[in-house]
Amino acid sequence: MTADDLFASAASARLERRAPLAARLRPRTLDEVVGQEELLGAGKPLRVLIESDRLSSVILWGPPGTGKTTISRLIASATRKAFEPMSAVTAGVKDVREVVERARQRLGEHGRGTILFLDEVHRFNKTQQDALLPHVEEGLVVLVGATTENPFFALTAPLLSRSTLFRLQPVRTVELAKLMRLALDDEDRGLGTEHLDIDADALEHLADHAEGDARHALTSLEVAAGLAAETGHASITLGDAEAALAMRALQYGDDEHYDVLSAFIKSIRGSDPDAGLYWLARMLEAGEDARLIARRLVILASEDVGLADPLGIVVADAAARAVEFVGLPEAQLNLAHAVVHLARAPKSNSVTSALGAALADVRETKAGAVPTHLRDAHYAGAKTLGHGAGYQYPHADPSGWVDQQYRPPEVAGHVYYEPSGHGRDVVGASPAPVPAPPEAQSESEPSPEER
Repeated sequence: MTADDLFASAASARLERRAPLAARLRPRTLDEVVGQEELLGAGKPLRVLIESDRLSSVILWGPPGTGKTTISRLIASATRKAFEPMSAVTAGVKDVREVVERARQRLGEHGRGTILFLDEVHRFNKTQQDALLPHVEEGLVVLVGATTENPFFALTAPLLSRSTLFRLQPVRTVELAKLMRLALDDEDRGLGTEHLDIDADALEHLADHAEGDARHALTSLEVAAGLAAETGHASITLGDAEAALAMRALQYGDDEHYDVLSAFIKSIRGSDPDAGLYWLARMLEAGEDARLIARRLVILASEDVGLADPLGIVVADAAARAVEFVGLPEAQLNLAHAVVHLARAPKSNSVTSALGAALADVRETKAGAVPTHLRDAHYAGAKTLGHGAGYQYPHADPSGWVDQQYRPPEVAGHVYYEPSGHGRDVVGASPAPVPAPPEAQSESEPSPEER
């Protein structure tokens, strides 16, 4: 080994030791992956495809920190195909063509296939996706795409139809706690702090506030460990954990991330548009992710406004789409529009309460059989089983409604939805027709007053 090789090896080792904890603890095998048991457990579909090297084009969809990049790296280590990583943030059609050209040459000269890993695949526009499609379709490249966005909106239908979609779930709190314990115990790749423990309440606090993001959990743990070491603590305390989370929030500004979001939602729920606008402005100035703000507004529109103003969810959804379509800074106006509308809207949580009551019945009450008259009677032989017998078709009744039982007997008498009486959320409410504006009325058409 030459002196240059020794120098390069030493530099690589030092860089590895200086890498963030999340990078050092990145799983090296499928067995080391924490979470995603439904996909990567023994005998599960994605694991079988990876281990047998029979992977066809796939889209990995999930929130940040759920293992999309980790899985792609494990695919790279397991496959006999060439692995070409690329980020859709920086790559273009020209880069795709170069990968395709190498793939064609590789296949022709060596009979070896190619896997193209495309991170942030949703950042490819329609033209770029169309340029990739023929090569995926003919099997020249196997696409492994990773995205945090809903692929049904972000990807073209032809590309999505030629790929298998695997949805990754947020990492469960218990699994995050397990991962952080591993970081403390692993002498080679972990925190590298001898005899450092963590209090149970501190571990729980970090796991709860990671929101299913393993990378966030490990980053917060690393900061908390550093704080504990500076203060001479033998164990990471709850105070260290809280301070670590607050320091993370400073990346967005001087505000504590979760408290500001909480104040934002509670101000709108409390029908204070000025307070809602203040917290919105504070988050935008601090550099908060506009998509996160939009998602919270969409949730609030159903959770706190609900049927009192059915238009609320439409306005919130439109603001969320504007964030993606228009982008900042212009989309600030769309977010402000939604904040004022939702704050001024009448409030009702009847839908939230109704769903909670229904879920409680499903979880706590014996699951009754589907009533015979409601069962599917469209297939051959269904009628011999009595399926559909006695079902009354509502459209056949002059009133458009018939009194019949739609639930199993065990829960037939339970009431879930109770109108709040606020806004349009009242008994027997139905959307009122929207009158045409005056200029849209025909001159010969009598006005409402004349009628």
